[in-house]
Amino acid sequence: MALWDICGKACGQPLYNLFGGKVREQANYFYYLSQGPNEDVARQCREGLAEGFHVFYLKVGIDIEAEIEMVRTVRETVGANCKIRLDANGAWKVNQAIRNLARLDSYGIDFIEQPVSQDPVTNLQEVRSRTPVAVCANEGMWTVDDAYRHITHRSADVYCFSPYWVGSLAQWQRLCQVAHFEGLQIVKHTHGEFGIVAAATHHILLTLPNVVDGNQQTAHMMQDDILKDPPPIASGPNWGAPHGSGLCIEVDEEKVAHYHKAYRQQGQFLPYDPSLIGKE
Repeated sequence: MALWDICGKACGQPLYNLFGGKVREQANYFYYLSQGPNEDVARQCREGLAEGFHVFYLKVGIDIEAEIEMVRTVRETVGANCKIRLDANGAWKVNQAIRNLARLDSYGIDFIEQPVSQDPVTNLQEVRSRTPVAVCANEGMWTVDDAYRHITHRSADVYCFSPYWVGSLAQWQRLCQVAHFEGLQIVKHTHGEFGIVAAATHHILLTLPNVVDGNQQTAHMMQDDILKDPPPIASGPNWGAPHGSGLCIEVDEEKVAHYHKAYRQQGQFLPYDPSLIGKE
């Protein structure tokens, strides 16, 4: 990313022009919902709606009965015109996925991300062929070979992955283009990211013809960033074509120093308790 930023600045061009030019004026991003009591899920939905989001994303795969009630709450709160996406992170077996999706289908699910294990690839293929809900592949897209295999085997309707899995921005764009030639769609994945990575991947999204709405992002959940200007998706769903050169962002060196000091004092942030690693 740093080298591409240098090249863009040297050429006086935004990054998307170095990758063939933009084919869209903006990309759309999702609103992440945390599991919880139905009243809390409804509150989160209302907050997302107030900020203009229309794609809502909820994790499932723990307790299907409770999750069906959460999905019902989401649909009742956001209305018929918003999209609901679910992610099971491979928690279901094939027969479970088919049964669960049959029950969830009445709530108008846009797609289910990784309903079953990524291996073998026939797992996803079978679910895709036996349920009306569109299937999205995520786990199993770890390397260039993995991603190419899933795309060319048409294991899913949508492919959710990112450049930090397949090695580079250029590799990611190439694989997304392969999906386009196969008549398939892609959505950007995130593991959580600062604005630098968000900006770099956004430039690539602008060059792709087969991007769906609701790309993944964590900017709206973060208390702060290390950029001088927060990305637009920190407060809304749409991010237009940046103006400027390179990544078209400016890093706030004071914030970098501040958070470097916090890292030295507190260590790496983890969204879970490290003491639980390796335990049931």
